[in-house]
Amino acid sequence: MADDKLTPQSENFSEWYNQLVLKSELADYAPVRGCMVVRPYGWTLWENMQAGLDRRFKETGHVNAAFPTLIPMSFFEKEKDHVEGFSPELAVVTHGGGNELEEKLAFRPTSETIIGYMYSKWIQSWRDLPVLINQWGSVLRWELRTRLFLRTAEFYWQEGHTAHATSDEAMEETYKMLDVYADFAINDCAIPVIKGRKSETERFAGAQMTTGIEAMMGDTKALQSGTSHYFGQNFAKAFDIDFLNKENELEHCYTTSWGLSTRMIGALIMVHGDDQGLIIPPKIAPFQVVIVPIFRKDEEREKVMPIVDKVFAELKEAGIRVKVDDRDQVSPGFKFNDWEMRGVPLRMDIGPKDVEKGSVALARRDLPGRDGKSFVSQDGLPAVVTEMLETIQASLLEKATAFRDANIHEPKDYDELKEVVKKGWALSWWCESAECEAKVKEDTKATTRVIPLDQPEDEGKCIVCGEKAEKKVYFAKAY
Repeated sequence: MADDKLTPQSENFSEWYNQLVLKSELADYAPVRGCMVVRPYGWTLWENMQAGLDRRFKETGHVNAAFPTLIPMSFFEKEKDHVEGFSPELAVVTHGGGNELEEKLAFRPTSETIIGYMYSKWIQSWRDLPVLINQWGSVLRWELRTRLFLRTAEFYWQEGHTAHATSDEAMEETYKMLDVYADFAINDCAIPVIKGRKSETERFAGAQMTTGIEAMMGDTKALQSGTSHYFGQNFAKAFDIDFLNKENELEHCYTTSWGLSTRMIGALIMVHGDDQGLIIPPKIAPFQVVIVPIFRKDEEREKVMPIVDKVFAELKEAGIRVKVDDRDQVSPGFKFNDWEMRGVPLRMDIGPKDVEKGSVALARRDLPGRDGKSFVSQDGLPAVVTEMLETIQASLLEKATAFRDANIHEPKDYDELKEVVKKGWALSWWCESAECEAKVKEDTKATTRVIPLDQPEDEGKCIVCGEKAEKKVYFAKAY
């Protein structure tokens, strides 16, 4: 499969993406409508993402727990906006054990309701607060149009749910987790995201405020890559999450939730990938280095393999994720193409001449052809490889940032905005009215992505209606 050419991005970006997910063996289509099977290579990538996030969650005081997949339907009726937002996406169980259920059960589309119910049992006093819990698992949303990783009926994610004594604490939590997501995206995934607040139209069902990180894909479309929500007391009132405060008065908690999913794998593919396949940042790559032994005869094999084994052991000892491709049924050229397709950051070739010279050949995935190739000594190889992996990580972020910035424009009027969003993002003054937001969407299919946290100190005029505007917003077409 590695010999098959991908459809070029410039020809059909969507088809390039679909082919690449399958050819690189990240995922495959499941026999259940709209669902996916995440293959071992893709799951290892997700595990590495999980590790980076989970470490950050625990450093900020959060703990993991697990809640049921099935939620009583009555729970969804307690928070009006929430039920309206998720009703079209619910998958419902009506029978169990051959009998009709007294109460229907929904597969969780998200867990605010059942976790709110449990918090109401666990929280009694201000001494019980804050509650800072995260859950790793999957959710099910009955999506009409699906695409592997980007939008599937069932997908894997983490969802954090917290309860606090004050609005200020809950708001601080909301922004803190937004920062955690941005740090992960930028420093682990080499994806330069923009933090901001969502519009009222785009906010999460039941939230008082939704914040998110937005990333620009290789076709300049936007992708919402993680969200953090402030609920105020909405869910606390719906589920009686009450506590006795220090004055011995009963009041409702303030709650938040935040989530990031396997959609980040889709972002990774579209931000860094090229016509040859994936390019995976070293920090989260399933394999950071693949060693390809090169020999034709048995006597060459006897010379090469001891050095391969030695180098493998040294790299592994240094904490580098390394694999030896010792398949004998395919050629070295096939292996080169295969690992290029899979996006391994660094390929190391070792043949008879390398053994004689005491060197290895390195090929960086992030640089094309000869630009990425070099020969280095076998002595001190772990340090050289570690430094090169750090260089690749930084280079990918720098390249993605330059691409993003080159495709963000500040149009001078509405006509120019309509042209800009055909192939890029527009950063424009906006009066924050739903009418102007809807007009842009109707005229261009672009939506508001985020109102960035960093705002100019002055005011302007709305790009759509010309009225006074205090905020700038990003408009873009999105996945």
